[in-house]
Amino acid sequence: MITTAAQAADSLAAENLTMFGTDPWWLIAIKAVFCFAFAMLTVLFSIVWERKVVAWMQLRIGPNRHGPWGMLQSLADGVKLMLKEDLVVKGADKVVYILAPIVSAIPAFMAFAVIPFGPADDEISVFGTRTPMQLTDLPVGVLYVLAVASVGIYGIVLAGWSSGSTYPLLGGLRSTAQMISYEIAMGVAFASVFLYSHSMSTSQIVAAQQSRWYILLLPVSFLIYIVSMVGETNRAPFDLPEAEGELVGGFNTEYSSIKFAMFMLAEYVNMVTVSAIATTLFLGGWRAPWPLSTVWAGANHGWWPLLWFTIKIQLLLFVFIWLRGTLPRMRYDQFMKLGWKVLIPVSVVWLMLVASVRALRNENYTFQSVLLYVGGAGLAMLLLSLVVDVFLDRARRSAPPLRGGAPEPFDPMAGGFPVPPLPGQTLPPVPRRRPRGERQLVSTAENTNGEEGNGA
Repeated sequence: MITTAAQAADSLAAENLTMFGTDPWWLIAIKAVFCFAFAMLTVLFSIVWERKVVAWMQLRIGPNRHGPWGMLQSLADGVKLMLKEDLVVKGADKVVYILAPIVSAIPAFMAFAVIPFGPADDEISVFGTRTPMQLTDLPVGVLYVLAVASVGIYGIVLAGWSSGSTYPLLGGLRSTAQMISYEIAMGVAFASVFLYSHSMSTSQIVAAQQSRWYILLLPVSFLIYIVSMVGETNRAPFDLPEAEGELVGGFNTEYSSIKFAMFMLAEYVNMVTVSAIATTLFLGGWRAPWPLSTVWAGANHGWWPLLWFTIKIQLLLFVFIWLRGTLPRMRYDQFMKLGWKVLIPVSVVWLMLVASVRALRNENYTFQSVLLYVGGAGLAMLLLSLVVDVFLDRARRSAPPLRGGAPEPFDPMAGGFPVPPLPGQTLPPVPRRRPRGERQLVSTAENTNGEEGNGA
């Protein structure tokens, strides 16, 4: 039965995807320009909105000089960056150094090619031609988004390597580890959506959420994706590749003018992209919210879906701004621990539960039976982990103390590199300078004795 349902879903997806690829060339060009303009305008608005919201949180005024209510501040920032002096570091690999910002920015725009802004059944008319509100779609559209997002990280890595400087290189290496850590949890969160929608096509995933959004069916997947998308975009509190406190700016330290602006553009476009993906996979995509969809028949027709889609993206962008204004930056070891020891195990266990529930439901088991089987398995795993923890704690307590009861000394520079303390270890006391008064008193006494000795 599982195979039959999957085959039916595949045939449905193939039938619906025949709507794409039939537009004339001029209409394809218009839709491509629209995707680019939508991303750029959303970025310009998001920069101003972020500065105003953070200023409101910190009881400041915020931008209020350029344009009405300061709404042209982001445009003024872009013009200022383009007019600044453009420098190329003498020791840099110039070709890679110049290409890195481009490699970082272009993939962020490419992901919008498969994002649905409205229904895929030819509901709008552009100059008399009926067309779906989507540039194109693929049977593996979500995998295309993941692949494009993975290419964008090469821009940061190449920028850090090509600068010929230590701190940018460290920032680039951090971004590599960060991408690997959080792409895994993000991909596993997507797998739960694939199991429910029986498709990897973005338009089909939105169509499958007609009765209920996946944020209600898959809340754990949604929360995992929210954390992963913040780490994927290098935003606070996960902005470790450009941590000013320890890396002096990170991978973009040696960049200025328009090349620096390209990195900032890539960051904000990535924010819009991951927000659009979260809207498509978990928030019903272009569908109107629940009260409107029930009382207004035309809420999901015409150009209205574009409005609901934009509102949902702006709400997710507010989450980015909210986190930046409230949370401090994490330590790098805490950040990696969250990715490898929390997000990935939780996402894998949740995927197993979702797969079990879907398999049992496809076999026509009742809800009570599914709850009994899945809940019993989860309870058994919890009890097993509790028993293992009890035995490990007993073994730890009965172990003989090291070196006659004295704890092993902690070396904060083990092997010549700074390392954090392990559980049970404490940092050595920090040497303090003596008060200024004591140092002056000692030096005065020493000078007096020296003068007396010389006089004698």
